[in-house]
Amino acid sequence: MRAIVRESGNVRVSDLPDPEIKEPTDAVVRVVLAAVCGTDLWGYRSGEAILPGPRAGHEFLGVIEDIGKDVAGLRRGDVVLAPFWYSDGTCDACQDGLSTSCRSGGMWGGENDGGQGEAVRVPFADANLTRLPLTVGDERLPALLTLTDVMATGTHGVRAAAVRQGSTVAVVGDGAVGLCAVLAARRAGAEQIILLGSHQSRLSVGAGFGATSIVSERGAEAGARVRELTNGRGAHCVVECVGVQSSIDTALDVVRDGGSIAMIGAPHFTINDVSPIFLRNLTLSGGLTPVREVAPTLLADVLSGDLDPSPVFDMTVDLDGIPDAYQAMADRTAIKALARL
Repeated sequence: MRAIVRESGNVRVSDLPDPEIKEPTDAVVRVVLAAVCGTDLWGYRSGEAILPGPRAGHEFLGVIEDIGKDVAGLRRGDVVLAPFWYSDGTCDACQDGLSTSCRSGGMWGGENDGGQGEAVRVPFADANLTRLPLTVGDERLPALLTLTDVMATGTHGVRAAAVRQGSTVAVVGDGAVGLCAVLAARRAGAEQIILLGSHQSRLSVGAGFGATSIVSERGAEAGARVRELTNGRGAHCVVECVGVQSSIDTALDVVRDGGSIAMIGAPHFTINDVSPIFLRNLTLSGGLTPVREVAPTLLADVLSGDLDPSPVFDMTVDLDGIPDAYQAMADRTAIKALARL
């Protein structure tokens, strides 16, 4: 098969062995749609990928081509959705609803098959693949693809930050996850949703998703502007969607005392002094999204058309165009790329 591989911070299309059934609980999925994630760009920009290994991509949906003899709930030809982190579905962590802590689990890409390729071997198929009652030509598939990561992650952040009816929410970051967090905050009943970002095309999507205010300032000026918008108090809830030092510093600046911060950006920062957090009675939460638990709560609304996160995709490529998509996202000329395989 053909698939994207990473080499020293670059990506290219390469020929790789076709996936095969190795365990009786496996399935082989032919990829129909995949995406490029902001997490993929860490390795692209710096050469230091989140996961070691050459394979790339952790967001995909497709059609089951082959299936192990012990897979009970799926059939060849089913259109299926995969979470970005696979799990066995049986361990204590999985039973507790924290599939991302599964001892047998992992992320697509690295040494595993990546979603940015023609096919993927999926272990523990019954635990990881969600059957979709659709055909491969259905126009809702791009919206459903967001449930593999970004929409589920935005929802996880909103829930972790305890957003509720009437909350004031600040979303730090205007990437796909931040935009989906805006959408999730609106669905949770937030009264005021402040999106912090600086890219006009992204901010326009955020406004369409429900942001009531846009803050393009950075650093201390961003904090001052958020306090101005919140009568001097700051936000009840902050969803931090970037994962760098400046974004966590901004989150701590814009949250009001007694408020909560959900950290859902892949962390590349340190918190050296917890005293201000303690003295201000702040709650820090978030973490790696258990998509297997979150996505099913969103599925019916996407299928019905009540939820459509697909506007985060503003670039569409084929497999050969994925390297260009990485560059476009790194240059901030695209929010998120959709790959049709």
